[in-house]
Amino acid sequence: MYKTTKKLTLSAMFIAVGMVLPLLTGQIQQIGSTFLPMHLPVILCGLICGWQYGALIGFILPFLRSVTFGMPPLFPTAIAMAFELATYGLVIGLIYGRSHWQCVISLYRSLIAAMLAGRIVWGIVQIVLLGLIGKSFTWQMFIAGALLNAVPGIVVQLTLIPTIMVALNRTGLVIFQRKQPLENLAVR
Repeated sequence: MYKTTKKLTLSAMFIAVGMVLPLLTGQIQQIGSTFLPMHLPVILCGLICGWQYGALIGFILPFLRSVTFGMPPLFPTAIAMAFELATYGLVIGLIYGRSHWQCVISLYRSLIAAMLAGRIVWGIVQIVLLGLIGKSFTWQMFIAGALLNAVPGIVVQLTLIPTIMVALNRTGLVIFQRKQPLENLAVR
């Protein structure tokens, strides 16, 4: 019961951060959205609370921001982002949660896999949504949206997420751990 309450409370905090953080970075019009501010709390939620919470928070957050603040626009942006962010939370939570060693290396593996999967899902959803209204989603649009325009956000994610997790490990709030005792790892 305590763990569930803790995860629900942390998830609510990640939703609040996801609602507010884009307001702070959005003040810089030219680069505000390229920092991908909603991605950070979703990724952290998947890492800390698990894939179920990360996926749910990732799916809800773009719709909640769209309805509350009008940004991102509901169609097609918020819908595509909902699937993308849900994928981030799901993939990072699954891979990191099932890692034999929960350390910085497995954190990077999980983060990179989640970033790739999320961008692929975003591209697929964009193809479907734009196809519904008779528009096309080109390879150039995918590369621009998923990679080129996202470089600042990718750099922020690759530096800030591990830094936060290491800091949380040092405080004891999140513990890097092994899944097996050392006796089982001994080489014979």
